[in-house]
Amino acid sequence: MNILITGANGQLGTSIRKMAAGLEGHRFIFTDVTSAPGRDTVYLDITNQDAVRLICESERVDLLVNCAAYTQVDKAEDDVALCHLLNVDAPGILAGVAAERGATLIHISTDYVFSGDIPIPIKEDFPAHPTGVYGATKLQGEQAVVASACRYIIIRSAWLFSPYGRNFVKTMRQLTAERPQVKVVFDQVGTPTYAADLAGLILHIISSGQLHKSGIYHYTDEGVCSWYDFACAIRDLSGTCAQVLPCHSSEFPSRVHRPAFSVLDKTKVRETFGISIPHWYHSLKKCIEEI
Repeated sequence: MNILITGANGQLGTSIRKMAAGLEGHRFIFTDVTSAPGRDTVYLDITNQDAVRLICESERVDLLVNCAAYTQVDKAEDDVALCHLLNVDAPGILAGVAAERGATLIHISTDYVFSGDIPIPIKEDFPAHPTGVYGATKLQGEQAVVASACRYIIIRSAWLFSPYGRNFVKTMRQLTAERPQVKVVFDQVGTPTYAADLAGLILHIISSGQLHKSGIYHYTDEGVCSWYDFACAIRDLSGTCAQVLPCHSSEFPSRVHRPAFSVLDKTKVRETFGISIPHWYHSLKKCIEEI
C-alpha cells in the first residue's frame, strides 16, 4: 500500500515516520510545506488541488493520512482566512482526491469541536459546539471530509505531546528549570495524548486491515487530569524543582473560551479496533526518557 502523510514534520507526522520503519509491505510518502534536518520530506501544498492530485496519481496513493492543520488557537481569531484554508479547504481537497482515486483518508481532528461545558466524557455523537475560530474550522473540515463521500476515518484527539516541536511538555520542562515558580491553570480538565500512542493507533488500523471501518472516533491516552496536574508530573519526572502553583483560567485572559472539561470517551475506538490504551502518566515517562 502506498501511504501519503501530510504535515510529516509535525509531532504526529514525525512519530509516524519513526514508527513506520518497522511496518513491512507499505511505502510511505512523507510530505510537508516545511523542511527538517535529516528528514526526507517531499514538498506538498495541500491547499493546491492540482498538486495533491498529481502526487497521488504519480505515487499511486491508496491512503492519505492528514496530520497537517492550523493549530494556533488564539492567533486563529485574527488569522481566519489561513485557518479556514488549512483546516477546511485542505481536508476537503484531500478527501475529494481520495474519493476520485477510491482511496481512504485518515483525518486528525480535535476536542475543540466541543464547548467542554458538560462534565461527562464526550462521545462521538455528542452535539458539536465550537467556541472559537480554530474549533469551528476543524468541525467544518470534518464536515467537508464526510461530504466528499470518500472512505474516511476521522480521529479526534487532544493535548498532544511528544519529544518533537513545540508542546506543553517541552515548555514546562524549560520553565520549571529556569524559574522558581510557575502558574498553571487547574480549571481546565482533559487527557494528554502522547503522539507516539496516536501514531500507534493509526499504524495498527493500517496493519490490521481495518481501514474499511469508516467513521468518527475519539482517541487520547487514558486517565484524567488538569493542566496543573500535568505540569506537576512533568516537573517531577524531569527532576526540575520549580514550585508549580494552581491558578484560574481568568488569570490568563484569552479571546477563546477553552473547554473546561474535554475528556473524550474512547469506548468506540477501543471496541472497534481492538486496542488497549496506555495511561497518560506512563506515556509521559516514556516521552521524557526519550527527550
